[in-house]
Amino acid sequence: MKNPYRITAVLLLAACAAAAQTRVSLAPKAIVQQPKSVNQAAADISGMYSFLSEGEFVQITLEPADVSGYISRKGDLESDRGAFLDQFFDTASVKDHDVAFTTKVLHGVRFEFNGRFDRGPAKTRQQDGYYVIRGTLMEYLPAANGKEPSSRSRQVEFKLLAQPAVDEKDKS
Repeated sequence: MKNPYRITAVLLLAACAAAAQTRVSLAPKAIVQQPKSVNQAAADISGMYSFLSEGEFVQITLEPADVSGYISRKGDLESDRGAFLDQFFDTASVKDHDVAFTTKVLHGVRFEFNGRFDRGPAKTRQQDGYYVIRGTLMEYLPAANGKEPSSRSRQVEFKLLAQPAVDEKDKS
């Protein structure tokens, strides 16, 4: 005759194993969060570029999943003439060689840019023009003297401004 305790123990172990296996399969699987998108730029074009006038510039910063930046420019309205204004991007993107940004409105003015970047004539980043961004810049101006708001479009070229060489000592 078989030992009833032994059969009970085997059945109990089998039931525990089945329950443990069920718990494992019901446990939530690890969720791996993917970044919202990966920057799809053909090259790292981060840096400071010339803008419309001497002393003005566009700063573009490529981040792992985003693009940020701003325009630093002289005001040309009566209320801000000659003052330097930093006008931050509201939206921006760099995909392959295409570059686009729209600034936030500042003193009633905003800019939209659509264009492309290419390698410029400079041999290194320590020279102006290592990258060149060419395209169409739209400038939206506030209404003046009861007139309608206006806009103007122009073809522009922004050159990457020379960046200092990184010393090997500074890297550590």
